[in-house]
Amino acid sequence: MKNYFLLLALVLGASGHASAQISLPKIGNIKLPPMGKTTGAAPGSVSNAEAANGLKEALIQGISKGADQASQTDGFNLNSLIRIPFPPDAQRVATKLRALGLGSQVDAFELSLNRGAEDAAKSAKPIFLNAIKSLTFTDVWNILSGQQDAATQYLKRTTTGQLTTAFQPIIQQSLDKVGATKYYTQLSTTYNRIPLVQPVQTDLNQYATGKAIDGLFTLIAQEEANIRQNPVARTTELLKKVFGG
Repeated sequence: MKNYFLLLALVLGASGHASAQISLPKIGNIKLPPMGKTTGAAPGSVSNAEAANGLKEALIQGISKGADQASQTDGFNLNSLIRIPFPPDAQRVATKLRALGLGSQVDAFELSLNRGAEDAAKSAKPIFLNAIKSLTFTDVWNILSGQQDAATQYLKRTTTGQLTTAFQPIIQQSLDKVGATKYYTQLSTTYNRIPLVQPVQTDLNQYATGKAIDGLFTLIAQEEANIRQNPVARTTELLKKVFGG
């Protein structure tokens, strides 16, 4: 039971500073009812409904923070964990063009690629929020008693398809708007004209969409890990009751 409640720390910290070093709360007097039991809870215990609502409330705060971070200017570009580089299968293009003195064009392309991801990330929050609000108590139980990235894996399973569908048209529009499509066309065309090179044909939209979604889940996983290790202040009465000591 002690180990179980340590997992409750994943939902604490959505509104605080990730760097805060705060000890785990005293949890000896707080008990979740068995699966399926919603009535007759002992004084000081937490009902299924309260546990589920508390988890949803804290995840909404944490996921909103991550999505907002990704969608800000330089949310991708200046974050080394999620910055989108030149497509790996076309890396030889970047290397060759830099050798030809066209490094500034390569840099401009990579910047525009990340600007597109930042622009598209704005549509992620409502998709995540809908998945969180749809959590059943079984989902809550599995997340709280699961692996260190249980919440992240739940969101991957339930939102990746929706994110891909939503992101692709936005990514394409964003890539066009910020010039990434133009830059890549120019770069790949220039490269493909070099004698004896193997032409490159990268689906830029598919690549950028996949990397943008991967980046969001990287932020979510990072937030989940931080929250599990560094619980912070409870911001509502429900969180104080569910997770306070």
